[in-house]
Amino acid sequence: MSLNTFGHLFRVTTWGESHGPALGATVDGCPPGVPVDAALLQHWLDRRKPGQSKYTTQRREADEVEILSGTFEGRTTGTPVQLTIRNTDQRSKDYSEIAEKFRPGHADITYWQKYGIRDYRGGGRSSARETAARVAAGGLARAALKALAPQVTIRGYMVQMGPHRIDRDRFDIDEIERNPFWVPDAVAAGDWADYLDGLRKSGNSVGAVVEVVASGVPAGLGAPIYGKLDTDLAAAMMSINAVKGVEIGEGMGAAELTGEENADEIFMGNDGQPVYSSNHAGGILGGISTGQDLVVRFAVKPTSSILKTRQTITKSGEAAEIITKGRHDPCVGIRAVPVGEAMMACVVLDHLLLHRGQIGDAGGRIG
Repeated sequence: MSLNTFGHLFRVTTWGESHGPALGATVDGCPPGVPVDAALLQHWLDRRKPGQSKYTTQRREADEVEILSGTFEGRTTGTPVQLTIRNTDQRSKDYSEIAEKFRPGHADITYWQKYGIRDYRGGGRSSARETAARVAAGGLARAALKALAPQVTIRGYMVQMGPHRIDRDRFDIDEIERNPFWVPDAVAAGDWADYLDGLRKSGNSVGAVVEVVASGVPAGLGAPIYGKLDTDLAAAMMSINAVKGVEIGEGMGAAELTGEENADEIFMGNDGQPVYSSNHAGGILGGISTGQDLVVRFAVKPTSSILKTRQTITKSGEAAEIITKGRHDPCVGIRAVPVGEAMMACVVLDHLLLHRGQIGDAGGRIG
């Protein structure tokens, strides 16, 4: 299997399977001298790990990350950084009944059609367990951003679960860390708890929308046509398991606006820098960052592993019924929040390094 690497200069290759002995990431292109250790990366992995509430899979994984190479005396050396996470709570027997059946909504059938072999234990490489490696790599990207562009902050949160949306008038950034849904709306958090609890007890699942915002990103990142910042952001978010839609800024909603409404008017600020009347563009124009917040949203489909009888076929083409047993997220969007943050960090750092290498300080000045 090829194409397991993303990024241009900051390159991340993930490896491993859901029920293998370990998984991880090999990160190449991280600048030297970045302060980092396992505890720093562990902070971000702890936000994603399973079993932290009744609303996520009860698989118990410590998700302890090991740094096997690329650092010396607490700093990166500029050589490849090897990140490893051991699997400790696999229950492969939960999947023995589906060895000959394809689970609807999963990649079982497409992996079989493409490769002629598949790891049916939790989906193998197609499992969302792979995202733990991304979060570890994202932690390294955050450390590098802190060293190179300390003004950059990245925050993700859920804005929708099933048909239920947050009320933007109640948006409270401090509320994100106070509830199990990473939602910036205390009222919505309470309502969603009841809603998801009902779905969970019935063996069902639901989708979600996650928003990720990067603030303090300098203007000028990205390049025209094939090197657009929003192209790489969209690809990064779309590559996350179960993601079926990505939008930047106003996104699909821009189709409902007139040109007059959609234009982000430009003024000179008191600090001599451009300011904008709005941010329909999501902080990107022509594939290049404007200096405003980068705003990305992605839609995550309902978890396909549900305790409901579904119709399917076997490898031999016979009709069959299937119930997916095991431990699964009733709403995978919850644990997708730190994954989206990690992908944002990787892309922003990658484009910061690209910009630094090609342009340096030779940008156009205003005023």
